[in-house]
Amino acid sequence: MRSTLPKVLHAIGGRSLLAHVLTTAVDAGGGDIAVVVGPGHDAVTKSALAIAPRARIFEQRERRGTAHAVLAARDALAAGADDVLVMFADTPLVTAATLRALRAALADGAAVAVLGFTAADPHGYGRLVMQGNDLIAIREERDASDDERHIDFCNGGLMALNGAHALAILERIGNANAKGEYYLTDAVAIARDMGLKAVAIETAEDDVRGINTKAQLAETEAVLQTRLRAAAMEAGVTLVAPETVFLSADTTFGTDVIIEPNVVFGPGVTVGDGVTIRSFSHLEGARIGKGARIGPYARLRPGADLGADVHIGNFVEIKASTIEAGAKANHLAYIGDARVGEGANIGAGTITCNYDGVDKHRTDIGKRAFIGSNASLVAPVTIGDGAYVGSGSVISKDVPAEALALARGQQITKEGWAKRLREFKALSKTAGKKPAAKAGKTAAKKKTKKSR
Repeated sequence: MRSTLPKVLHAIGGRSLLAHVLTTAVDAGGGDIAVVVGPGHDAVTKSALAIAPRARIFEQRERRGTAHAVLAARDALAAGADDVLVMFADTPLVTAATLRALRAALADGAAVAVLGFTAADPHGYGRLVMQGNDLIAIREERDASDDERHIDFCNGGLMALNGAHALAILERIGNANAKGEYYLTDAVAIARDMGLKAVAIETAEDDVRGINTKAQLAETEAVLQTRLRAAAMEAGVTLVAPETVFLSADTTFGTDVIIEPNVVFGPGVTVGDGVTIRSFSHLEGARIGKGARIGPYARLRPGADLGADVHIGNFVEIKASTIEAGAKANHLAYIGDARVGEGANIGAGTITCNYDGVDKHRTDIGKRAFIGSNASLVAPVTIGDGAYVGSGSVISKDVPAEALALARGQQITKEGWAKRLREFKALSKTAGKKPAAKAGKTAAKKKTKKSR
């Protein structure tokens, strides 16, 4: 990946590759989760436990193949399970439905179920060699015969094993190949040698996309976004230009939501019924109440909690703030670490000055308060219910309910001053130039004298 960030912590759809896989495992009914990591990957361990706090972490000290990696979690396998699903953290698009299909194959009597796909271009993939409905072997391309290389049914990597046989099968993968590695794919032949059944379950090629490069990361993001958009529209969301809207895997929508073009949803966004989000808005970690209107060009940062019928307009930024029902901030405002009361109005150019260089402080704006344009509210400060703050004011003291607060220099008006200024400047320009006729006459005299 040419990155200091571990591959499995790169994100698509606002969620790390690892998080996608762990979430899908849980959704498919996974109970006990074991995560195998390489040495020194503390960030991966931390991330895994944040997603699945009860997961057991095992370290693969040497990289000696996929079977060797699975056996690093030997203690978890020995504890017993109905089914064992082997997944890869760089294959994030597999669905819970696909994993349930693998488990169903085990319930039907298979000891090993392999996930396969029909490849548009099978070059480089292991081939699934079938005999009727039975899987005979997984043949790596370099070991395949000419006939086997014409097979387009390929190994997707993921595998399910019957829990009663899983450890016995894996422990028999004891003969390392020429590279000194132990491959999980050998489980198929071993299971058959033990008189057990192996099968293949087919899925779409996109389900088993693996990621090793930034280009593949982008391609996988595109597939995921297509899925997320389709699911949103199926649920009744109106996407005016679907291909321009980017969703996170956890974005949730109510009914009758309208999303205009070029809107980006980061993680943790919940959108209520009847909400309209206008073009070029960016939302992350926000809750939007019923009937709210957002944007265009609005930014909702983590902790933005908007009530019903709130209006957040163009170039307004909300961070860690509660905006109560019916409140409005229609243009050019920053509201951070604040509460804006029900029905309050925030004028253009208003900001809450929440950071003093060391700590964050809160601003509390009461119900029906009116904050005039270009006001600065220096936190911590409270604006009472129904209070007015005059335009251009810098408010650093609490304002009582129903009061008017002004904090600006006194206006001075000088009658006729602008007219006198223009007259003075006009005279100055005239005084700096010689009259045009006189200048022409002097030039003519000099020319005549020279000609004599």
